[in-house]
Amino acid sequence: MAKSLKTPRANTEAYCKSEIERMLKYSQTKVIMPVVAFGVLRVHAESGKSLFADMEIHKAYDSAVKALKSFLGHDVHIGAKYYDAYGSRMSRYSVLKSTGHLRYKLLSPYADYAASLCDWIPGRIKQHIDQRLGVVPMLHDTATRTSLAQDNEAFLKLIHEQIDKNPANFEIFTFAVMRIHLEKFACKIYRDTRTSAHDKGVDLSTNFGVVYQIKKLRIYTESEAARVHAELKTNFDNQRFQDGNVILVIDDISKDVRKYLIDMKVQTISKDEVLRMAAGFEEPEDRQKVLRVAYEEFRREYSGSLP
Repeated sequence: MAKSLKTPRANTEAYCKSEIERMLKYSQTKVIMPVVAFGVLRVHAESGKSLFADMEIHKAYDSAVKALKSFLGHDVHIGAKYYDAYGSRMSRYSVLKSTGHLRYKLLSPYADYAASLCDWIPGRIKQHIDQRLGVVPMLHDTATRTSLAQDNEAFLKLIHEQIDKNPANFEIFTFAVMRIHLEKFACKIYRDTRTSAHDKGVDLSTNFGVVYQIKKLRIYTESEAARVHAELKTNFDNQRFQDGNVILVIDDISKDVRKYLIDMKVQTISKDEVLRMAAGFEEPEDRQKVLRVAYEEFRREYSGSLP
């Protein structure tokens, strides 16, 4: 008889991995739960310990963060501050069970497969970060930035790939290009909000009265434009609209809709125009600055708070 697709897998290593995959799925700016699990599992694999006070989980987490920093070669996306709620959250994934106030027990099958899971988790976290952030973690290295900036064609290919990758990359790399472009005109631009917060984009302020919103969005109909305009009205005061000082930076927009927004006192910049800005950096030093700013903004967004 064929094996039922509904056969429970809760006593297998595959089940543990599927739950860690679920943790990664819900990791937004930082990977936390998989690192907590890794820390506790390391302790169990090394000592056989199954009962943990919250202080011991905290210590295991800190140790796991240090090990992962060494393994990854950077701290982007890991190392968030530890909170005592993390132990109880592990129960959602059947890793730990509460045995008292801030006291927990490591459960099977995690305990049974602790050693093999400890071998698997670091590589899986690295793969997750690489998929989410691409080349970004490597931009911490000055030599890497210098090398990437030497060839203009390779630089433009990198920028194009990154702004196409996901909303966060679109917003941060676009900001980096615009910042260096505007510096040539003695203008400063500042990122005021976090990336892609509930798909509302990132707001930028300037020292010359203009405000920008960057959003990975394609607008082809007036109804879509009206909705975006309504969102902008909640973010910026009416005087800025009257002065024509609101600019929306998006992936793509049709000519008719661009005109519609201009009539609504909103100017637009498309992805193609951002790429033309990037192509205008003739000096490698300017291209290096773009990559440095992008890395610094990602680090501000994603890096952990541990030393």
